[in-house]
Amino acid sequence: MPNNRRDLAEAPFLRAARGERPERTPVWFMRQAGRSLPEYHEVRAGAPMLRSCLTPDVAREITMQPVRRHGVDAAVLYSDIMVPLYAAGIELEITPGVGPVIAEPVRTRADVERLPELDPAALAPITEAVRLLTAELGEVPLIGFAGAPFTLASYLVEGAPSKTYERTKAMMLGDPETWNLLAAKLARMTSTFLRVQAEAGVDAVQVFDSWAGALSEREYRESVLPHTRAVFDSIGEFGVPRIHFGVGTGELLPAMAEAGVDVVGVDWRIPLDEAAARLRAAGIENPVVQGNLDPTVLFAGERVVERETARVLAEGKAAAGHIFNLGHGVLPNTDPAELTKLVDLVHRS
Repeated sequence: MPNNRRDLAEAPFLRAARGERPERTPVWFMRQAGRSLPEYHEVRAGAPMLRSCLTPDVAREITMQPVRRHGVDAAVLYSDIMVPLYAAGIELEITPGVGPVIAEPVRTRADVERLPELDPAALAPITEAVRLLTAELGEVPLIGFAGAPFTLASYLVEGAPSKTYERTKAMMLGDPETWNLLAAKLARMTSTFLRVQAEAGVDAVQVFDSWAGALSEREYRESVLPHTRAVFDSIGEFGVPRIHFGVGTGELLPAMAEAGVDVVGVDWRIPLDEAAARLRAAGIENPVVQGNLDPTVLFAGERVVERETARVLAEGKAAAGHIFNLGHGVLPNTDPAELTKLVDLVHRS
């Protein structure tokens, strides 16, 4: 296995991910490379999102933009959780104002059996984008990412974003054989996507199970955890930190940690010290957490930002390691200057 990874052992982001306390708390933001930046809109003008993700020069430039502007402690590859499905040949599009829309939703066992496997060769643009980035980033780590099987399945089965996930959960609960066939296929696809990124040289990976908060702990453990664990197991040999994040998953944090992760991402609904306590109670002796400033705080004024940032940093001290982030992605209307000031505030605190 080729080793294209830089030696960044002392980078604050990677030290915190190992459960250490670097000289400053590292900070990066989910969706830091994207719609909040005017330079992003200039690069993306007229280009479909998924095509942009698979154009190496474009992905490199967009990934670099928040590093240059904000001085964050990690870059995150400009991509999308739907990229592996698109690269495999599944017909879909990212519709503005809606999200991923699937041309032919997956509803039956025959539909699942027709789904293609992902050929790593189709991800050559991802390999090239990572190569370009690792040559340019210097001492800044690069995070790769992918969507977890449940979240990908929710789009495939529903056909578009959903608030109830009724068809997805109906398959999961009412037809477990078809569900497990689908989830296993998506786990293989996600594993291929992450392995390509890891082989190309990313320094950490994050798996988004964005909509797992729709599940009870029992449902998660029985129907989702085995497939997510298979994803994390598939990249264990690379030795890079593995981060797991979901929205509304406070009740699932111990189970999500059991998937074989190094860092647990926490949304804004649960304090980081409570998250750390829940992880310790579940037998995780030295939990590392990531998060979790509410993204809307950045619209509330300087004093509120300072107060809430101080609170998040204080609560993060309850864990063995803490990577500062938002509790979800940067909102599109966020003033980029507020993000730059937030990075500086975290670094000075």
